[in-house]
Amino acid sequence: MTRIDVGTCSWTDPALLASGWYPPSARGPEGRLRHYASRFPVVEVDATYYALPSTRNSELWAARTPDGFRFDVKAFSLLTGHPTRAGALPATLRVPGPPGRPVRAAELPVGAEQEIWERFAGALDPLIAADRLGTVLLQFPPWFAPGPAAQAALGRWAERAREIPLAVELRHPAWLTPSAFPGTTALLRSAGAAFVAVDVAQGLPTSLPPVTAVTSSATAVVRFHGRSRQWGTGSKEDRFRHRYTAAELRPWLPRIQQLAGKADRVHVLFNNCCGDAAVSAAELMTHLLERPGPSGRRTARPAVPVDDTGTA
Repeated sequence: MTRIDVGTCSWTDPALLASGWYPPSARGPEGRLRHYASRFPVVEVDATYYALPSTRNSELWAARTPDGFRFDVKAFSLLTGHPTRAGALPATLRVPGPPGRPVRAAELPVGAEQEIWERFAGALDPLIAADRLGTVLLQFPPWFAPGPAAQAALGRWAERAREIPLAVELRHPAWLTPSAFPGTTALLRSAGAAFVAVDVAQGLPTSLPPVTAVTSSATAVVRFHGRSRQWGTGSKEDRFRHRYTAAELRPWLPRIQQLAGKADRVHVLFNNCCGDAAVSAAELMTHLLERPGPSGRRTARPAVPVDDTGTA
């Protein structure tokens, strides 16, 4: 049976820590992760977008979570074309200037980007060994538009990742138009990467349609970013501040069930903030999807196969 696992895009967000969701008994990093893993079976690691992960942290994450738990790990910002704080780079690869200066991969020596990837991937080895790694999330920036350069970049990622499972979130709307979407899914399928479906506010210049597709039989991913009218602008809090209602989530139930018809696992992740909004939404979605299987975990029986060209 396909597993539909619901969780959030962080378990350490300061607003969540301040919200009171964690009980007093869940103290420190170990207590909080163990508590989170007792409530949800998947989480996205957001910190690895801002700083390279460490092998030690991966070891601790694996040790503090039960069998079956999964970490989706967001790729380091420089690897997906985002400007990256100079101070976040390995000391041997840092460029002249203040540590807060934004740096792009093109400014680094030849081979530096590959070295950064090898450090990133190597730090995930304990998660892989413990069967805790879900996917590595490639969240590409809004300026990553369809075209030969983007196709070549995705091809390089397929070669670079090898056995590491990838999930790709595309934020340029041109990838997701009705005419372009079949080519987009074909490209991701050839790269062996999972397409990431998203939920955002509609009717904005930067809006993305709620299309779905299965491009990797291993995992399908849906990320809920909230319905803020400031999506794509303003501060993080402005862009993602939203509390989902059951009425907003119910239209996603058949879409998620369709994904479960072709993927071994479906990860449903909430990125809306602030406070406990994401965990509350994840709990609500869990309730809406609840279909206990023999193990007591959420499962979904194969449903109508998803249309590979996407469903709205």
